[in-house]
Amino acid sequence: MTDYTEMWTSLGLDVDGHNALLAGLGKAYTDIFLSQKDRPEGMKYFDFVMSEVHGLRIKEIVDAKAQGRTVIGSYCVFVPEELVLAVDGVAVGLCAGAELNFEAAETLLPRNTCSLIKSAFGFKLGKLCPYVESCDVIVGENTCDGKKKAYEILGPLVKDLYVMDLPQTKSEVAKKLLKEEYRKFIAKLEAVSGKKVTPASLKKAIEIVNAKRKAVIRLAAIRAADPAPISGLDSLLVNQVFFHDDPVRFTDAVNKLCDELEDRVKHHKGVFPKGTTRVIVSGCPMAVPNWKLPMLIETSNAVIVGEESCVGERGTRWLTEVKGNTVDEILDAITDRYFNIDCAIFTPNPSRVNYVKEMTEKLHADGVIHYSLQFCQPYIMESGPVEKELEKSGIPTLRLETDYSLEDAGQLKTRLEAFNERLKRK
Repeated sequence: MTDYTEMWTSLGLDVDGHNALLAGLGKAYTDIFLSQKDRPEGMKYFDFVMSEVHGLRIKEIVDAKAQGRTVIGSYCVFVPEELVLAVDGVAVGLCAGAELNFEAAETLLPRNTCSLIKSAFGFKLGKLCPYVESCDVIVGENTCDGKKKAYEILGPLVKDLYVMDLPQTKSEVAKKLLKEEYRKFIAKLEAVSGKKVTPASLKKAIEIVNAKRKAVIRLAAIRAADPAPISGLDSLLVNQVFFHDDPVRFTDAVNKLCDELEDRVKHHKGVFPKGTTRVIVSGCPMAVPNWKLPMLIETSNAVIVGEESCVGERGTRWLTEVKGNTVDEILDAITDRYFNIDCAIFTPNPSRVNYVKEMTEKLHADGVIHYSLQFCQPYIMESGPVEKELEKSGIPTLRLETDYSLEDAGQLKTRLEAFNERLKRK
């Protein structure tokens, strides 16, 4: 195994703390993922990515910086990867999925802040995330109020924090606001990279990102089969790696996995027996290594067949239409694509619950589990109306509110098993 200590030290990481993090992550990954039976061979690529997620991939990023490329980190799917690639930049998602160094985070943040925000601060304050430390620019976005105010505190702690405003209604005025924010983001990218966004570079970037999205859209469609050819845990892992890996290499790996899964479907081979209870998880995103709920679901005699989440279909299901011959015209197409995202920050937000219904039908799901991170007000507030609308449509729904700790694992397991019994009686 390659020793990356010198690289981590040069990035300013707390190497001892980082080694402890990797040891814990490795054990959790072995226990949760590698213990699964009949996993597709194509998942070996993603196992390798995870084994080198803070090693080889970081070396690639460091090497890219040495070649003059700009590294842009972000926490949200509203930050267009197309714009980063259009200046030959490297786009990476940032660590925010573990209950780590919360004590330090709570010296700057209220205790009743969602785990995702506290995790981002915990990684930064503990100097534990090589992605954060590799970034030339970190992009924040004004989605929820918690993030909006947290970025004011994060700003002085990082090299260059750029905050993007977001609309919170679906209107033409709101779409114009989003386009203007993307226009300002282009100016920022050009300034830090020294490279101009051109129609040709934008079209090439759109082609790369669309290919990546098409691959995960293909994976999502295959999961409609019964028996399920891949577990929800492994599908979530693919969607998590989406934010870290080289986009062209990732696309190739997902398509090879899909080739294998389509062959499994053809031969009626699954990772769970035919007829296993099928559920969709809807709600908050699950960043690496937030695997608690999927693990509990899939050890409770159920299989996850879809994720209505930013780390799932909400983040990937739309493609960017390649149209226009000027940067401004192409930016219209990019804005149209991202304006479709039905995050819970929008009000009203009917398209989200409508798509959960659509997913339930196309993936032959028996029910929906609505997942909210504790103190995530947009999704918690929306969970009641979503449950009511789904139940009215005959779709059994279980609302769960939790955090990153394992303290409530037993209670969650009991509720999941009871929900599974309800679904079996449908």
